[in-house]
Amino acid sequence: MTAPSERGAEIGRRIGVGLMYGLWRPRVLGAWKVPATGPVIFAVNHSHNIDGPMVMGVAPRPTHFLIKKEAFVGPLDPFLTAIGQVEVDRTTTDRTAIGRALDVLSAGGVLGIFPEGTRGEGDFASLRAGLAYFAVRSGAPIVPIAVLGSAERPGRLIKALPPLRSRVDVVFGDPFEAGDGSGRRTRKALDEATERIQKQLSAHLEHARRLTGR
Repeated sequence: MTAPSERGAEIGRRIGVGLMYGLWRPRVLGAWKVPATGPVIFAVNHSHNIDGPMVMGVAPRPTHFLIKKEAFVGPLDPFLTAIGQVEVDRTTTDRTAIGRALDVLSAGGVLGIFPEGTRGEGDFASLRAGLAYFAVRSGAPIVPIAVLGSAERPGRLIKALPPLRSRVDVVFGDPFEAGDGSGRRTRKALDEATERIQKQLSAHLEHARRLTGR
């Protein structure tokens, strides 16, 4: 099993910078809060397909996202792999993806997760346990990220994309620990961690909306 490429993720970040700033007007707030070194987990709300590339492009560190295997089709397959992204099968316990994600963190890298599991309202209303598992298992702090302004708007001719040159806000929050300090990875401990995470992410999203007026 090959660990995701850190160099590839940095190339992906540079591609993201060019694309995101070329097509839209990202406004990035709080990026200085991201720890400069060591393992970090980005927890990103997910209401649009550009959320992942947007975060990759504006984050201060290269990011390895867990991305559904359905996205790895045609030429996107070798491309996403080359830029250090992690393919995950959401229909099962994908041990290969879990191993690769933990490898990213054990190497001191940044793992990006959409904790809601699928694209939806982007309000962190329903979290899966995967985020808690990675955070408790690795001890990596979680940085909440709210992407606002990317959701589809009624009446758009091209519904797949936000209007070109429109503003998209990306708000980074304060890092926090998901575990209770005991290092326990029991089902109860993970459920408690998920509850703590949900409160933190929801509070950050509310703060981000107030901050940006979205």
